[in-house]
Amino acid sequence: MATDSGTSGAGFVHHASLYDSDEAFLAMALPFAEEGLEAGEPVLAATTPANIELLRDALGARAHGLDTAETAYFGRRPVERVSSFLRYVNRREVPGRRTRIIAEPLWAGRSARQIAEWKRMESGLNVLLADADLWMICPYDTRTVPEDVAAAARATHPGHVAGAEILPCAAYVDPDAYAAADAPLPPPPPGADRLDGPATPAAVRAFVRGSAAAAGLAGTRLAMAEIVVNEALACLFDHGATGARVCAWEQPGIVAWDLSATGPATSVPAAWAGFAPPGERAGPFDGLWLIRSLCESVEIRTVDARLRLRLRYSGKNDAERI
Repeated sequence: MATDSGTSGAGFVHHASLYDSDEAFLAMALPFAEEGLEAGEPVLAATTPANIELLRDALGARAHGLDTAETAYFGRRPVERVSSFLRYVNRREVPGRRTRIIAEPLWAGRSARQIAEWKRMESGLNVLLADADLWMICPYDTRTVPEDVAAAARATHPGHVAGAEILPCAAYVDPDAYAAADAPLPPPPPGADRLDGPATPAAVRAFVRGSAAAAGLAGTRLAMAEIVVNEALACLFDHGATGARVCAWEQPGIVAWDLSATGPATSVPAAWAGFAPPGERAGPFDGLWLIRSLCESVEIRTVDARLRLRLRYSGKNDAERI
């Protein structure tokens, strides 16, 4: 494998690898891992158990130096995934040497909304990790991933690895442009509850308490719901809003809140903003990281120059959080 794109000091290098067989996976992963281990670089393979076993067997005795993680547990959601990357880099980085990660996203079984969020993350990593001395290859198993996901891999990675060859992705899209192409949000349902009067922080907190309690949330879950919507309101005001329209509705498994600014935004956060935790090299804390950490999904849009946030929060029957 060519290593000129992986030399230390070049910042973040982000490649995709679309493979269709065990042999094709190893043609990419084995030289990538061998070269890193030989150079004394930290190497992590965050992929499927089957691929980890393939790579360990191929490395032989050198596999003792390989770090591994089953990808399904290396960050369930994009916000957790980015934190996992940063924790690994911070814990294992060696001054003067590049860190290498094989980071295979898990696509099977995800909903369309979750897939869209992971695509945004893959694009956003090019900004979020821009100054990390990290070479990351993201494998995509074309035997199982949907065609739109494989196509997105070429749009969200500046380059791709085919065997030992590194090639540019002609379809690569700048992260800001990629985020701007998100589809418009559908309007809230006709029966949504709407906040009457000015959306002051006190009024919004009371509105959220009422809608969350009506959906069966209580205790810590209710308190956290109040926090995330309050942070979303602060985000609108931080980006120039002079007021907001707020509504809430319940759907199976979810309580949703929609906050729409009544004035034009002075700045707009990207669709992947808030994926990195506070205090990390990837960017400042603006409240969006907390919102993403507590919500099932967060969607950011600009409609007629007005910022809009839609939060989906786990309902009372979410057994993971009971």
